[in-house]
Amino acid sequence: MNFELTEEQKMIRDTARDFAAREIAPKASEIDKASRWPDEIVKRLAELGFLGMMVPEEHGGGGLDALSYVLAMEEISAACASSGVIMSVNNSLFCDPVTKFGTPEQKAEVLGPVARGEKLGCFGLTEPMSGSDAHTMLTFAERQGDSWVINGAKNWITNGPQADYIVLFAVTDRGDPNAAKPKVRHTAFLIPAGTPGFTKNARDHKLGIHGAHSCTVFFENCRVPHTAVLGPVGDGFKVAMATLDGGRIGIAAQALGIARAALDVATAYAQERKSFGVPIAQHQAIQFMLADMATELDAARLLTWRAASLKDKGVRHSMESAQAKLYASEVATRVAHKSLQIHGGYGYSTEFSPERHYRDARITEIYEGTSEIQRIVIAAKVLAS
Repeated sequence: MNFELTEEQKMIRDTARDFAAREIAPKASEIDKASRWPDEIVKRLAELGFLGMMVPEEHGGGGLDALSYVLAMEEISAACASSGVIMSVNNSLFCDPVTKFGTPEQKAEVLGPVARGEKLGCFGLTEPMSGSDAHTMLTFAERQGDSWVINGAKNWITNGPQADYIVLFAVTDRGDPNAAKPKVRHTAFLIPAGTPGFTKNARDHKLGIHGAHSCTVFFENCRVPHTAVLGPVGDGFKVAMATLDGGRIGIAAQALGIARAALDVATAYAQERKSFGVPIAQHQAIQFMLADMATELDAARLLTWRAASLKDKGVRHSMESAQAKLYASEVATRVAHKSLQIHGGYGYSTEFSPERHYRDARITEIYEGTSEIQRIVIAAKVLAS
């Protein structure tokens, strides 16, 4: 792997870094405390082309590579993890599957506006009683002539309250009920908000990423035309897994940003705060913590860059994406924990950023596949080799 960034990649990173420092970071605490959807930041992300970075230019996107996306994601997330995940969902969980599996009509009507940030997308896989085990999914779509009637619910849908479209997954064939293990078939659908029978609950109240709103969505006799099907009928599981392979790279990059922000504030504080007559950075206990934080962050970044590079080459990267997401998310939690510890009592105060980084980091180990699911994916690849 070539670790030298291209001039274009450096420009994208620097653009994202400058924008994040000037326009996002000063608002991050207020966004978190008010649980405010950062509408003005989302609009600026759109203007900068950060909401459809990997979508081909002919479909309204930036036509950029996955590594460029990772670089921008880290910078945005370091300033505000909520803004980072809004960007990640639109890029990785919505634009990516529509780019890969959408019809020319779907790309013209939906992908272009979402990639340009004129509209916003979300992703509906998780259900109240069905998360990582998609085979227990209850949302069902029944074919009726040239349309489908959908009934069910999806929860924890990030961007859900504001989204204009959802990529939805539903069971379309429950298989032979007499079989020991019926072969369940899923299908993906592309559905606009406002479709009769498609409703949204109030936003969720969460531990962290307060500015990135999520909600439960409901489908009650929601009728959509056959043209709403995304990819082949019955291949929804493949669509979901291919999407999550890329989505995990985005969350790994979000985790990098959170961890870097936590390390940066800890390093600065350690050089300012004094104990026993010297800055605490001169105490070996603090130095060891900073050394571990920096080393783990670099290791997580290398794993994430490798996964993004494999995606750019068009090769299978399920294991590498899982490793990047697993390690980066757990590093983010450890680094945020140590950052809070270095700050002492101030770290526990809502007037300082470590507690926000601590809360924001925790979700990266859960969404888009828990750490336990990542380990199952990795172990399966190891055992099959």
